[in-house]
Amino acid sequence: MVTEATRKSLLKVRVMDFITSTAVLPLLFGCVGVFSLFKLLQRMRTSAYLRNAVVVITGATSGLGRECARVFYTAGAKLVLCGRNREALEELTEELTASLATQVQTHRPYTVTFDLADPGAIVAAAAEILQRFGHVDVLLNNAGISYRGAIVDTATDVDKKVMETNYFGPVALTKALLPSMIKRRQGHVVVISSIQGKISIPFRSAYAASKHATQAFFDCLRAEVEQYEIQVTVLSPGYIHTNLSLRAVTADGSTYGVMDKTTAQGRSPVEVARDVLAAVGKKKKEVILADLLPSLAIYLRTLAPGLFFSLMASRARKERKSKNS
Repeated sequence: MVTEATRKSLLKVRVMDFITSTAVLPLLFGCVGVFSLFKLLQRMRTSAYLRNAVVVITGATSGLGRECARVFYTAGAKLVLCGRNREALEELTEELTASLATQVQTHRPYTVTFDLADPGAIVAAAAEILQRFGHVDVLLNNAGISYRGAIVDTATDVDKKVMETNYFGPVALTKALLPSMIKRRQGHVVVISSIQGKISIPFRSAYAASKHATQAFFDCLRAEVEQYEIQVTVLSPGYIHTNLSLRAVTADGSTYGVMDKTTAQGRSPVEVARDVLAAVGKKKKEVILADLLPSLAIYLRTLAPGLFFSLMASRARKERKSKNS
């Protein structure tokens, strides 16, 4: 009499015989080979696309911007590093040029110091970049500030400050460089938005509003410049382990100065920078760089808005209670 254990053992033997048969093994190896070749071709295409390309990165001195500078430099791009702190930009330049961990020809980065909240400085910076290089292949709008506070307590000047840096600044820089891209019928505009450009969470009103505006503007831009063969990529990360929350502004305009738990547990900026590089190399139109729950929240907001609103109201109550305790 054949026992259950014997039947299972025989079944395992038959499965292994099938897998190792001359018909299946070549198929498996062939699939692996095709996949590996596909990934190799993707990397080669990304490398060819970015090698010697003029890449402008705003907010390059810290956090995600700094890591993006590293990966784009390693890819062989001609970097234009932008920020408010000249010394920090020069320090990053020396750090990159001292690196030997590259397999392609690299170029010493060029730095431009300006504040995205200053419209006149933006125009001058764009003119300086175009005069130096003649064109821009990739504009990476990365610079931004965050915000923490209750709407009822927040001065309108704070809302304006966040919008100036997160929305009007990138828009102004993009508009300043766009005509040269259109003239060449070539260029790639990239913007680091946020998952909060898709959904809004309590006590982040100014930040979420700026990112919603950013999402809308660059979606419109993508449609309008498609005829000129210009690429537009919007990336929406979740929490990233950077100093963004430490430097956030509060309701009265002061610095928040706290590393939020969600930020501390966020993704490494090194990993996110690699995802940014891959998205640019593949000319992706939009990429969500968030964990499962924030990604699901986007669909929940669309498919079950009532439930989403209830969850956000509950979150607001808990956060308010936590602050008052």
